[in-house]
Amino acid sequence: MLEGHFQLASGRHADLYIEKFRILQWPDVTGELCAEMAERFAHAGANIVAGPTTGGVILAFEVARRMGLTAIIAERKDEGDGREFRRGFQLGAGDRVLVVDDVLTTGGSVRDTVDAVRERGAEVVGVGVMVNRGASPDFGAPLFACLNVEVASWDPDTCDLCREGVPLVIT
Repeated sequence: MLEGHFQLASGRHADLYIEKFRILQWPDVTGELCAEMAERFAHAGANIVAGPTTGGVILAFEVARRMGLTAIIAERKDEGDGREFRRGFQLGAGDRVLVVDDVLTTGGSVRDTVDAVRERGAEVVGVGVMVNRGASPDFGAPLFACLNVEVASWDPDTCDLCREGVPLVIT
């Protein structure tokens, strides 16, 4: 966890930032977190694990490896909002997908991945994340976080750190 003044991917500002790559740089720690997700969803009936780019790629791979499943990646669409499955990834009706990601802040990348799964006619059986920063979105499937952390965030227009002139770090 880093302290300071950060602009999150959502555009909101925070005084604490969880740098996912400082966790993902350690294969043994990442592996343990992925093992927790795999164990939590072991009986969910998933046959595929999907993760959004960027941090979700490593997690989808490792959770899928531990569960003996296939891992696929949801990438940002070239045009418009949302994510899609490219590169020949096969997914459709009858598939049961576990969606995994790194840090849940607003739930945007997870929601986009869930939507991409459902657009292909597949079912989302669960969502697993390394860290939940206090979000409570409804993905229509059980949510599990290895770590829950309450971190306040503000709209840039109401950010006290901006008013105080604290330098902003864009994450």
